[in-house]
Amino acid sequence: MITIRPEHAGDIDAIREVNRRAFGQEPEGAIVDAIRANGAAQLSLVAGIGSRIVGHILYSPASVGEIGGAALGPMAVLPEYQRQGIGSRLVAAGNQWMKEAGCPFIVVVGHPDFYPRFGFEPASRHGLSCEWPVPDEAFMALILDRARMKGIVGVARYRPEFSAAT
Repeated sequence: MITIRPEHAGDIDAIREVNRRAFGQEPEGAIVDAIRANGAAQLSLVAGIGSRIVGHILYSPASVGEIGGAALGPMAVLPEYQRQGIGSRLVAAGNQWMKEAGCPFIVVVGHPDFYPRFGFEPASRHGLSCEWPVPDEAFMALILDRARMKGIVGVARYRPEFSAAT
């Protein structure tokens, strides 16, 4: 049975390991650690099977002009647990939480075959662009509050921890 819950202090090492193994490198875990250390995590959820952490998702502040929203990522699942719906459950739970918290938009740099099932579409369709050079189909947005986002266009800015870790 998979449980989705907010991160606890005792989960930090397991979250770092999930990110390292899922991505095969250290930067994603370093981003999570830096955002957490700077008190900038809007939402950090873990997926567990029993007492084992098998997945993680992070939402941190992003902005377009004066409008604050969220950036989804990194999202990671241990390789041996991938393709079992754990990532989908993390994204669905996280997006719902962000919507209930009044977040007007979520942006993600991610796989264009995965995120559209949650309502994400190329951010360019909403007049949004990424601060980094990424393919148009990989930079996506989910507009949660159309009224607040009406007329909002421009570059989506992530937390500085993302640029520092790349």
